[in-house]
Amino acid sequence: QVQLVESGGGLVQPGGSLRLSCAASGTIYSINTMDWFRQVPGKRTEWVAEITGNGDTNYADSVKGRVTISKDNAQNTMYLQMNSLKLEDTALYYCKADVQQRERGPSLLAWGRGTQVTVSS
Repeated sequence: QVQLVESGGGLVQPGGSLRLSCAASGTIYSINTMDWFRQVPGKRTEWVAEITGNGDTNYADSVKGRVTISKDNAQNTMYLQMNSLKLEDTALYYCKADVQQRERGPSLLAWGRGTQVTVSS
């Protein structure tokens, strides 16, 4: 079993910053790709960013230049530093991890439950 727990969300004014965390726990040998997604009620889930096992990063065009994804392998924790926040960044942010529980064998996809980010003046 692998659990993902997000934290760091909250209420922030436009132009402000937040740092989200996604902590993985359980039976973990290594973590491959980790992703951030966001969801607004009534709208499609949007992929936000990913970081690979090698540390390569990719970002959605909607957030590129304003967010930075990173991770601490020792802590099995991923971060999303969000700057210059806009009203349209308001959403439930949740993470996904592709986890290797053993040195060999299939990986497992784990999902968190999310942390709410609200950008409002």
